[in-house]
Amino acid sequence: MRILVTGAGGQLAGALTRLASPDREIHAVGVDRLDITDAGAVDRAVAAMRPDAIVNAAAYTAVDKAESEPELARAVNADGAGHLARAATRHGAFLVHVSTDFVFAGDHGRPYRPDDETGPVSVYGRTKLEGERLVRDEAPAAATIRTAWVYAASGRNFLLTMLRLMGERGSVRVVADQVGSPTAVDGLAAACLRAAEGRLSGTWHWTDAGIASWYDFAVAIAEEGLAAGLLRSRPEVAPIRTEDFPTPAIRPAYSVLDKTATWATFGLPVRHWRDGLRETIRSIPRAPTATHP
Repeated sequence: MRILVTGAGGQLAGALTRLASPDREIHAVGVDRLDITDAGAVDRAVAAMRPDAIVNAAAYTAVDKAESEPELARAVNADGAGHLARAATRHGAFLVHVSTDFVFAGDHGRPYRPDDETGPVSVYGRTKLEGERLVRDEAPAAATIRTAWVYAASGRNFLLTMLRLMGERGSVRVVADQVGSPTAVDGLAAACLRAAEGRLSGTWHWTDAGIASWYDFAVAIAEEGLAAGLLRSRPEVAPIRTEDFPTPAIRPAYSVLDKTATWATFGLPVRHWRDGLRETIRSIPRAPTATHP
């Protein structure tokens, strides 16, 4: 099976590339090779490669910066997704589009189901929702997988930022009133491949199991980082309120996703987020810059 992956250089594309096998060709391309905001370039690339499936892991993810760059965010998150969907339909490829918990307002008291009403409160969330709608219009048989709080052992993410700050400062202040589900990227990659290879149409939710605030996540990072030898002493992690850490973009206060249908259909192992964190941290090489005397 030949799979075209956009967003090379990102966490998800990297994880998908590592899952290549003799019977699964993974071709990851970045913006230097394929600008998904260019409809003609997308069509030509898909026509030339003739992939069996496409995984759209490309996205404008600078949540705060998107507030001042809405057109650029829309070009990538909405128009780019639409171009890929159109090309996939035209050339017979199955599309897996990756979306986000930010399409929801975050004001529910229960996990969001795939068919719940959306209501994004940020430019990033709105442009990702526009992308979902364009995918449905242009490729009705496609799969959209919403995820949240994704991290990996490399790249730019909350896990590595926390380890760096804990090592440099010995203490961090972290928001405690935003709740979601941390997601190790390898599980998300496996879900994307399962959707692609099984042609599992529809809207799905995928994160690791369990619920945490960003504060809870940071406390766990401190504990696991210390146990793995990435930190020399336990840092102080102080909880703060969202209003104590103002940002240009509003974040959903509660963005836990209901994965019941996905877990039943995809048949993949269900892992608690703490287990995913422990496995990821153990794969990070020890670095002198990630220590605190």
